[in-house]
Amino acid sequence: MTVTETETTDTSAGTCAGPPQGNRRPDGADTYTISEVAALTGLTAHTLRWYERIGLMPHIDRSHTGQRRYSNRDLDWLALVGKLRLTGMPVADMVRYAELVRSGDHTYTERFELLKQTREDVLSRIAELQDTLAVLDRKISFYADAGRAPASERAR
Repeated sequence: MTVTETETTDTSAGTCAGPPQGNRRPDGADTYTISEVAALTGLTAHTLRWYERIGLMPHIDRSHTGQRRYSNRDLDWLALVGKLRLTGMPVADMVRYAELVRSGDHTYTERFELLKQTREDVLSRIAELQDTLAVLDRKISFYADAGRAPASERAR
């Protein structure tokens, strides 16, 4: 079982894999080189090889000459990994999630718990950022009001 076999490719239903990247080929003709995937995803070839080495993307097909050949499923998985990175999820947890997906359906509970904890962490970070934004808004308001004060009052 590959990492993406249990992941849906229908992004219209609001899955966390994100929208499909532009210039994607139709399924069945979806063979991409590492440089094409780098261009589509914004990741470097070095990062893509590293993801493969650490087990985040362990089942990349190879051509008869040994070149990596990525598919639309791989692009979908990379989109999900990108979203998980944005949550601040540690790489070790992302690798663990990938291992759980590869292990099969009996790991749903563990995957659920891992994603639920990540969601709680994201909500906590959002609350911190909202507090920070409120402080910035107060400071901006203060300086905006101070800049409108008459010159005679500012000189005091």
